[in-house]
Amino acid sequence: VGDKVMVLARSGLWQEVVNVPASQTFLMPEEMSFEEAAALLVNYITAYMILFDFGNLRPNQSVLIHMAAGGVGTAAIQLCKTVENVTIFGTASASKHDSLKESGVAHPIDYRTMDYAEEVRKISPKGVDIVLDPLGGSDTSKAFNLLKPMGKLITYGVANLLTGQKKNLMAMAKTWWNQFSINALQLLHHNKAVCGYHLGYMDEEFELVGGVVAKLVNLYSQGKIKPKIDSVWPFDQVADAMRQMQEKKNVGKVILVPEAPKEESKKEEN
Repeated sequence: VGDKVMVLARSGLWQEVVNVPASQTFLMPEEMSFEEAAALLVNYITAYMILFDFGNLRPNQSVLIHMAAGGVGTAAIQLCKTVENVTIFGTASASKHDSLKESGVAHPIDYRTMDYAEEVRKISPKGVDIVLDPLGGSDTSKAFNLLKPMGKLITYGVANLLTGQKKNLMAMAKTWWNQFSINALQLLHHNKAVCGYHLGYMDEEFELVGGVVAKLVNLYSQGKIKPKIDSVWPFDQVADAMRQMQEKKNVGKVILVPEAPKEESKKEEN
């Protein structure tokens, strides 16, 4: 009782008090803030398992990270930097490229104005060793075609289904229709791997996930990773927080807290 812990749960955390099984909690390092703890688990577990468990990332390899300025993207960049001489390609809007370069992305690509597959090929004609795909639809096919022999595509989302504030059934149907499909015989001929990852369906894998968290806490304590916080919002501004992400303004994790940060409260009083 009284320990500071991080909580991993599929839902129900947007509230002041939560009740979860002890197996879903992990001790926070003493030097870690609550905001960093909130930003660590989902994003870094996802990035770690994709890169190392599925991707088997090794020195001198190359990685394409989509949505590189988002929560999982920034986590993946930091984790790539723990391996020697990894070349990182990252897609993001042009306004975020300076931040990506500072964090270690060798080749930022503006997906809004460029064909990222063509840009990757200009620099690395054979493609890349690993692609992190949160997009789905036709982008998964492009990712597969960008892989070098023995390359690995890990798909972990379908962000292309979301096109704006309102549902666009036509866009959803297009994404579904263009969804990547391949059979085992085709994989055999291509010498490539396709993996699917969804952390939400690993809530019974306590030992596996716990082992990953232990490695992440160790990397944090060594100063090799540090959650990047874009902004912190109180619960009563949740709509603004969601808009920050929807309009793709964030670089790093958007955090919700029960009350406004103390510094902001003081400014408003003055």
